[in-house]
Amino acid sequence: MMRKLHAEEPPRRQVRNLSLQRTPAKVERVIIDGVARTKDDIVTKQVETVFQSENFEDMVQRSQEAKDLMKKLGIFKSIHIEIDTCKGPKASSHGYQVKYKVEEMRFMTGGAHTQIGTNDGNLLFNVRIPNLFGRAERVVTEYTYGTKQTRGIGIHLTKPVNGNTDVLFGAAGYQAHSEYPWSGYKETDRGVGVDLSFPSLIGSHNIKWEGVWRDLRCMSNTTSFSVREQAGHSLKSSLKHIFMRDSRDDPILPTEGTLLKLTQEYAGLGGNARFFKHDVELQANKELILDSVLQLSLAGGVMRSLEPNKDIMIIDRFFLGGPLTLRGFNIKGVGPHSDGNALGGDMYCMGALHLYTPLPFRPGKGGFGELFRSHFFVNAGNCGNFQTFSFDQLNRDNMDVFRNSLRLAYGAGIVLRLGGVARLELNYVVPVWLQQGDSANPGVQLGVGLTFL
Repeated sequence: MMRKLHAEEPPRRQVRNLSLQRTPAKVERVIIDGVARTKDDIVTKQVETVFQSENFEDMVQRSQEAKDLMKKLGIFKSIHIEIDTCKGPKASSHGYQVKYKVEEMRFMTGGAHTQIGTNDGNLLFNVRIPNLFGRAERVVTEYTYGTKQTRGIGIHLTKPVNGNTDVLFGAAGYQAHSEYPWSGYKETDRGVGVDLSFPSLIGSHNIKWEGVWRDLRCMSNTTSFSVREQAGHSLKSSLKHIFMRDSRDDPILPTEGTLLKLTQEYAGLGGNARFFKHDVELQANKELILDSVLQLSLAGGVMRSLEPNKDIMIIDRFFLGGPLTLRGFNIKGVGPHSDGNALGGDMYCMGALHLYTPLPFRPGKGGFGELFRSHFFVNAGNCGNFQTFSFDQLNRDNMDVFRNSLRLAYGAGIVLRLGGVARLELNYVVPVWLQQGDSANPGVQLGVGLTFL
C-alpha cells in the first residue's frame, strides 16, 4: 500500500489588525526646530490643538492640520513633521513628541513678472518682506508699468489677527496713474486704506475703508465737454463691504459649482464724492455629457447720488462692454456717450449663457489640450442713467426704458486658460441689438484678462 507523503506546512503567522483609532496616544511635547525671527506665540497658536489628540490617528491628523496652518502663515519655505515616542524616566508609555522642522523664508525677497489686465499687460516689480516683526506681518512694495500708460506704486501690509490665518488685517497706501481713452480722460489717484477679511458660515467677508485724492485730466482737446466739466480734483472717503461665496471647482473654466459676490459701497464719510452703490454677480455651472459644461452668468448694479441735483462723477460710474464681458462691443462701448466718449451709467445689467466643450477630436487630451475649450455663447446687457426717475414714480417706467434698450450678441470661439488666474478668448461675435452711440465690434474679437462674465 502506497502512502501519499505531504510536505509539512509551516505554522501560520497570526496577523493582528491594528486600529490606529484604538491606539492610545498622548502628545507631551511639540518641538519647532529652525525658528529664528518668528516669535513663539504665533507658531504656538497654530499647534496648540495637537495637544488635544486622543489616539494615534487623531494625533497624525491634528499634526497635519497644524502644518497646513503654519503654511498659511506664508513665512516658512518648508515644513517637515517627525513623530516619535517620548523618552525619559517621566515619559508616559503612550507619550509622543511631535517635531516640526521648518525653514524660514529669507527676510526680504523680490522679483519682476508680468500682470494681465483687460487687453492690457503690466510689468510688475516687487519687494516682499514675509515676516517683518516675527508674527507673519507681510509687507509688499510694488511698482507697475503698463502698456497703456498705466503706472503705479504702492505698499501693502497684511497681518493675521490674533494668530488666526483666516482673519486678516490689511493697510495700504498707493499712487496710480491710468488713462481711459474710451472716455477721453486720464486719472491720478493717491490713496490710503485699511481692511479686515474674515470667514463666516455662509461665505467670506471683506470690510474696507478707503480715502482717495483723485485728479482727473482730459487726454486731448477733443475730449467731450461732458467729461471736461468734471476735470479737476476730488476726494472720496468710502466704506465698502464685499461678500463672496464660491463653490466652483475652478475659477477660470469651472465644471460645477456656483459663485455669489455682493458688493456695497457707501461714499460720504468726508470728501465731495457722495453716493451709495450696489453690485451683484452670480454664476452657476452644470456638467453635461461628453465633458461639456453649461454656464449661466448674471451681473448687475445700481447706484444713487446722496446729494440732490448732483450727478455722480464719471470715475465712479458703471461701464459696460468688452471682449470678456458684453462680447460684440468694444471696451466700455455700451451706454451713454458724448462726442465718442463713454460717460458710464448709474445702473447696469448683464447676462450670459455659455456652452463649453472640448476641442474637436480632443487633441492633446490629458495634457496641453486640456487648457483649451470650444466656446458658444449668447450675452445681453444694458447700461444707462436713470436718475431722472424718482423713487415715488412707478418702477414700470424705469423697467420699460431699461428693457427697450437692451443689447444682445451671440458667437463662438476658443478659450485658453492662462495659469489659474486669467484667460484668453478668440471669438467670432455677431451683435444683434444695438443702440445709437454704441461702439460695436462685430466679427473676430480677442480678449485677455482676469475678470469675465
